[in-house]
Amino acid sequence: MKLFRRKRKSDRFIDLLIKQAEFAVEGMQMLQQYVREKDEASAKRLTDAEKEADEVRRILIDELNRTFVTPIDREDIFALSLTIDDILDYANTTVEEMVLLKVEPNAYMVRMVSLLTDAAREIHMGVTRLQDHPNVANDHAVRAKALENRMETVYREAVANLFNMPRDVDHVVEMLKLREIYRHLSNAADRGDVAANVIGDIVVKRL
Repeated sequence: MKLFRRKRKSDRFIDLLIKQAEFAVEGMQMLQQYVREKDEASAKRLTDAEKEADEVRRILIDELNRTFVTPIDREDIFALSLTIDDILDYANTTVEEMVLLKVEPNAYMVRMVSLLTDAAREIHMGVTRLQDHPNVANDHAVRAKALENRMETVYREAVANLFNMPRDVDHVVEMLKLREIYRHLSNAADRGDVAANVIGDIVVKRL
């Protein structure tokens, strides 16, 4: 007689975190499309994704406030939700600032956003594996942190390059604009690093 292992019921908090992470990946993909081709439709979809993700987070917080026992520490659920939300927020504000400041995409932005998109995918996979395969979730968190480190290296190269350009008033203005955009991308990377740390903390507590 064959024995079948019953599949563990998916937890609603995990489901909501996964949904948030999915929107973060989609948002980063739209940002990637924007900095590669300055596609306005991608910018619009990024804004829509950010709003939809905000709604998912509102539901998660409401569920958290109404639930006494949670599968993961309440603080970790809240922290992971917040950091994933921040990643998408910074992606959205990057486009907003580029439009407002009339900044054209460049090769540094393309490289940074590519790494951020890969990191968002790793975070999404980490959240997806949290319930049934925590060790695998931790592997994805480690990869996300490695990508964040690589992104910060590119960020420093981009900032250093700003100071190697010709010196005149127009250059100074452009330098300040680009520095602002780079800062948004760096902040997104920082929040991704925190999200990866939270995943690692959750894994330690579950093992």
